[in-house]
Amino acid sequence: MKMNRRNFIGAVSSILWPLAITRGQENQDWLAMCHDPAQKLFNGKPDLDRILSLYPRLAGAPAFDPALIADKVAKLKTKPAVNTGHSFLDLSVKTGLAHIDATFEGDHPKYGVLSYGRKEHDGFPPTIIAAVDALTLWGVIARAEQLFGYWLDHFVDAKGTITYYGPSLGEYGQLLTTARRLMQRGGSRDWFAKHRDAIDRLAQHLHSLVNQSGRVALVSGVPEADERTQTATYFHNNAWIVRGLDDWAALTHKPPQTKELRKLLLDAIRQTWPSDPKDWWLSPTVEPAAHPKTKITATRVGSYTNYRYWPELLSSRVLPRAMAERVVEARLSSGGQFCGMTRFGGHLDDWPLMDYLDGLWALGRKNDFLLSLYGHVAYHQAEGHLTAYEQVTLPPGKKKADYCLPCQLVAARAARVLVR
Repeated sequence: MKMNRRNFIGAVSSILWPLAITRGQENQDWLAMCHDPAQKLFNGKPDLDRILSLYPRLAGAPAFDPALIADKVAKLKTKPAVNTGHSFLDLSVKTGLAHIDATFEGDHPKYGVLSYGRKEHDGFPPTIIAAVDALTLWGVIARAEQLFGYWLDHFVDAKGTITYYGPSLGEYGQLLTTARRLMQRGGSRDWFAKHRDAIDRLAQHLHSLVNQSGRVALVSGVPEADERTQTATYFHNNAWIVRGLDDWAALTHKPPQTKELRKLLLDAIRQTWPSDPKDWWLSPTVEPAAHPKTKITATRVGSYTNYRYWPELLSSRVLPRAMAERVVEARLSSGGQFCGMTRFGGHLDDWPLMDYLDGLWALGRKNDFLLSLYGHVAYHQAEGHLTAYEQVTLPPGKKKADYCLPCQLVAARAARVLVR
């Protein structure tokens, strides 16, 4: 039987379905989907080599001279050695670690290059959070201490507020957790003694917010820098206040003081989220938030919820298992990802992907974890030099926003759990 183009695509779809639909109308079909087209290709454990063959790879210019990065990779000394079981993933990890010193100016943080190299972005907390996490996971403790110490000295003021144009409340908690992680992974007592005051000031600032009405209450505030005018009572912010203050209490050997706030948070979520388990709109706020009717990325608040508010709620580890599972299922059923990567509007934006990966691993959802990690290294890093831009288009991938360090460090942070 003579096959037209549509019949031909149908014939090959069971084997290499995504490879056959990479242009024009087919790309629009991807944007309309509420389920990840790559998920149905794997009944069990995803295969990185197969994922690498599904779509055209991302193309774009490197953020730094590839020879410089290769030289830094060759000089890396990690503990343990980077050995994930796949050479491409190993190279992604090492390339990420090599980009830390390439991106920072000495000890001074930079979010990225070009538009993201401007001074106003230097204090963005996720840059130092990602860098310290990646370095300490791979045993590069002295450099982590150096960078985090500089950041605390230069970006935390006398009142315990972050000197940046739009820090989220959740980032305060994440910084406290970063301090605990550093010490758990080998940070020195001398470093902690030198920087404890700045860490304590961050914690005291959160305590003052939680108790500002004279009693413990959920806190309203900035959800993330781009949405700094959209203040509200965000669940992810309050979850990370709980997590951060708990980690600060453990670090300073004080009893935790978050029991009441945790209860208020979980009660508020139960009262806000729909009772229908099939309804995927899990509002990010106590205040009413309009339901994105067709898919999660149909509205701005939906896109931000999918790309950052849900993932940070997961990574806080504050949610009971049933609630955490519901967040994952909401993302998977509402058009929240493509080949495991995070959808935002009509493109992909993976720099906060580590929060989602952390949540998946904590839930034991290893296959979902691997699909997202493998999709990221395959299609959010440019072919050849592996530069990870903050935002990219769906395949065939092109840069949509400039390179940024947190996106480059997703593999380095996530893949550590795969190495003994």
